[in-house]
Amino acid sequence: MFIVPNKYTEVEAKTIIGRVEKMIMDGNGQIVSGEYWGKKKMAYEIKHNAYGYYQLYQFDFPGESLIKLNNDLRLSTEILRHQILKIKVKSEEQLAKEQAARDRLIAKEEEAKEAATKFIKKATPHKKKAEDKTELKDLDKKLDGIIENTKDLV
Repeated sequence: MFIVPNKYTEVEAKTIIGRVEKMIMDGNGQIVSGEYWGKKKMAYEIKHNAYGYYQLYQFDFPGESLIKLNNDLRLSTEILRHQILKIKVKSEEQLAKEQAARDRLIAKEEEAKEAATKFIKKATPHKKKAEDKTELKDLDKKLDGIIENTKDLV
């Protein structure tokens, strides 16, 4: 992944991205996938730039040429920041295990949601019956009567 500073226009940034792509190809690399994220605001300014054009590449590259690519990107004035990560290639068995773990996690989350829903239903009070309302009205009348009787005493 690398960031082209905002001092360039989007067209210029895309030509710089093309040059980086050519650097990868010239070093006997093969680009597996690429994502252009466009112009984004950075968390903090880097060399007086608050925005940058982000590009992400996943590529296969021979190890001996990787050092040269890293140095070329580091010394380039057109690249604000870059990061190269080595990712282990996973076997089909590892991918299947990870998918099974994700499926178990999703199942547990759904069980937790169902349990929470049941708990909330139990915790919410039911609507009062009409009988309860009439009892409250009777209590109000009795209280009004008591208050009027106490006014006469005072």
